[in-house]
Amino acid sequence: MIWRSIYKMAQNSLAEGVFAINKPYGMSSAQVIRDCQHHFNPSKLFAPLLAADRALREKEGRYQKQRRTHAKREINVKIGHGGTLDPLATGVLILGVGKGTKALHDFLGCTKTYETVVVFGASTDTYDRVGKLIKKGDYSTITREQVEEALNSFRGKFQQMPPLYSALKMNGKPLYEYAREGKPIPREIETREVDVTELELTEWYEPGTHNHRWPTEEAEQAEKNVVKSVWQVAKNQQDGTTSTEEAATLIPEVVEKEVKALANHESNKRAAEERVDELVSEEPAGKKRKTETGAAEPMMSGALKDKKGKDKKQDKYAKNRGLDLAPPPPSPDTPFPWEGKGPPAAKIRMTVTSGFYVRSLCHDLGEKLGCGAMMAELVRSRQGEFVLGTDNCMEYSDLALGEEVWAPKIQKALDLWNNKDKAGKAQAVEPVVKKEEVKTEEVKAEEIKAEDDKTEKQPTPTPTPEQPTNEVNVEESASAKDGAKA
Repeated sequence: MIWRSIYKMAQNSLAEGVFAINKPYGMSSAQVIRDCQHHFNPSKLFAPLLAADRALREKEGRYQKQRRTHAKREINVKIGHGGTLDPLATGVLILGVGKGTKALHDFLGCTKTYETVVVFGASTDTYDRVGKLIKKGDYSTITREQVEEALNSFRGKFQQMPPLYSALKMNGKPLYEYAREGKPIPREIETREVDVTELELTEWYEPGTHNHRWPTEEAEQAEKNVVKSVWQVAKNQQDGTTSTEEAATLIPEVVEKEVKALANHESNKRAAEERVDELVSEEPAGKKRKTETGAAEPMMSGALKDKKGKDKKQDKYAKNRGLDLAPPPPSPDTPFPWEGKGPPAAKIRMTVTSGFYVRSLCHDLGEKLGCGAMMAELVRSRQGEFVLGTDNCMEYSDLALGEEVWAPKIQKALDLWNNKDKAGKAQAVEPVVKKEEVKTEEVKAEEIKAEDDKTEKQPTPTPTPEQPTNEVNVEESASAKDGAKA
């Protein structure tokens, strides 16, 4: 059939495999995939891959074709990512193309290297500079030596508390609603074991020598009280002074007091509730809250509203819906939110296991120092074998320069991946073959020497039924077995 010939022809030159791209600031990982598809679909590099997919579609039956949704009927270059990056972060985003998507799950558990900038003196609800200001602390006495000493407790394996921004809403419901109804929160605050293999303070910024700053927007008092009560429960859990069962009942009781206080200020309460409702929750994968129409509402940690007040995450099919999800860094002429030189800051590099929250490290470091801290910048410089600035990690800006620029780079990265995969399989067999060859030569040398010795000393005995027919072969077999064990 025609589809078979097309598929065989295309299969010989398919551009498939794994490569990485430097994700820009403020962009979602899903938007990077959409942008790549926009450039890859009409390209010559991926034309054979699309031809192969079309040929396979021709093989499908009528029922199978009808089951496809309208969106899935369109043939695009198949792309997936091996672990998302927050809009605030930049750096290595691993992408799989074609059959390379099957290898992406291997990168979810690999080690990663991050570089982050921590600003001391304030804490936010999201643990980073795009959240709302919760509290400030005295940073006047913080030194580099104190920070380096505090970092010692974050090396190796320990239990890390995820960002409690997600705890402000559970199952799509603000915590104060549970308190108002007299119900406990639906689940406890869970920690996870993480492993920090490398942790180093690489740069220290004295007060007045950097442009990093706290957010200017402060949370309402209701939000502050909720956040602080949750933080206190989390701290008690980590210190072992509060059990998870006690935590499940303690939080609503603390928040309920705030609800009663807000009852005397009805106008402020309405504004506070609306602001809390705008918080984005982080829910487990596969469990998405449904809207009034029954459609699943897309959830994204850190999603922001545009200038018109429209929530970008609501419009599922909007063009470029994954852009401008984080406010731009402040310009140098923006007034600082403090008097005097302001707080110090530090750049920290770490190599960590999967599931590690960099923003939690920044927040916990500030709590340990007693002054508060938040994450201002985040770069993933390495994930597995993919490193920024190398041949297997392309710059996102190359896409806009045309296929003549990005195609050779992607092809080189895919070749590196495919050749590494083949070399890995060959190496797995090669040492065994060489080892057997060496042992065989040694055994042959021993055989020849044994035969010469026996020939010189005595004639070969006549074989009998009770005696082995060849003593040399018996010794050779034993020698060969010993060699194999070695």
